[in-house]
Amino acid sequence: MLNRKTFRFARNAIALGTLAAVIPFAAVAQGKEPVKVGLVSSKSGVFAQQGEEVMRAVKFAIDEANAKGGVDGRKVEYAEADDEGTPDAGRRVAEKLARDGNNLLIGAIPSSISLAIAQNLDRWDAAYFVVASKSDKLTGDTCRPRSFRTNHSDSMDIAMINEWAKDLKEKTFAVLAADYVWGRDSGESFKKAAEANGKSVALSLYVPLGTKDFSPYIAQLKAANVDAVWVAETGRDAIAFVKQAEEFGLIPKTKLIGHALIQNFMINATGKALDGTPGNTAYTATIDNPRNKAFVTAWKAKFNRLPTDNEGQAYNGMQVMFEGVKKSGSVKPADVSKALRGAQIDSIYGQVTMRAADNQLLLPNYVARAKSVDGAIVPVIEHTFPPSLVPAPSPLCKMS
Repeated sequence: MLNRKTFRFARNAIALGTLAAVIPFAAVAQGKEPVKVGLVSSKSGVFAQQGEEVMRAVKFAIDEANAKGGVDGRKVEYAEADDEGTPDAGRRVAEKLARDGNNLLIGAIPSSISLAIAQNLDRWDAAYFVVASKSDKLTGDTCRPRSFRTNHSDSMDIAMINEWAKDLKEKTFAVLAADYVWGRDSGESFKKAAEANGKSVALSLYVPLGTKDFSPYIAQLKAANVDAVWVAETGRDAIAFVKQAEEFGLIPKTKLIGHALIQNFMINATGKALDGTPGNTAYTATIDNPRNKAFVTAWKAKFNRLPTDNEGQAYNGMQVMFEGVKKSGSVKPADVSKALRGAQIDSIYGQVTMRAADNQLLLPNYVARAKSVDGAIVPVIEHTFPPSLVPAPSPLCKMS
């Protein structure tokens, strides 16, 4: 029979044994190399508003991961830098982040900066996660084994536009688009798709970037007397056009249909002018799956609002990065990159695949309409196009 002293000794021995078993595990977990993120996006320049949203979502994903014990038992750390909205500054600050050890890079908005970063990844011993840039060159002739696009590409959007045009009820259209590669691709693709389905495109206007006065173009659109205008404008130019279209009476009489027009920051900047406007959307809080619902719930708890499209895309990019760390059991960019090639990922878009041929995440695509939800006008999905619609990889992409 154990006396009280003997029992106390035995109990303490058991406690010490348990502690000894726990300490090595904790030490190993704490001894793991941290995940070091290089957050490069726009704090200034033309893309500053979008950059602010991306940076907010990246930091949210990091805080969320650390609150749950890290990624693969690793703490997530980050350093951030302003790319100023230019390729030269973006390349310079991304290189500094990478060489300082923050070599899992993420965050640039325009394709020009993403292209500048992607071409230097091997030299910097880094990997890069594209969350907003859409140029097909990133997964085409300038694809890189360490560069991963987790958002929709231009060709993915155009494939969706070709299908969407079949269901549009309007018969006559005009095009107003930005006069650079993305705008012209969008406008010309829409015209081709519409005419193939028995509709007419009476007028195509391509507007120089940085245009502030849209009144001459609006006058031409009103004179064309069409049922709807296909709009492929960007950033501040799109905001200026929508405000002036309302001011000069083009809308609501003539319907707008948008390619990247009903982005949250554009809706917020134009009052109720875009209410009821249909368009494609890259992400909305209404995507119906458990991962997205959990993200939206956590986001609302912290910010008391729904996540924007840019915030959803950036959060998704971080989840893909974290998945690469988990699958590889490493934070080395080469190991993370290798583990993600062809990987199946449970994302806020549902179950998706990182295509091995070009490192493009195969995502569903969406047509939405700007509607009031929780007191705010946001894109609400009306039609989902499956990942099977995604075009085949570019033959120009040669992964070494």
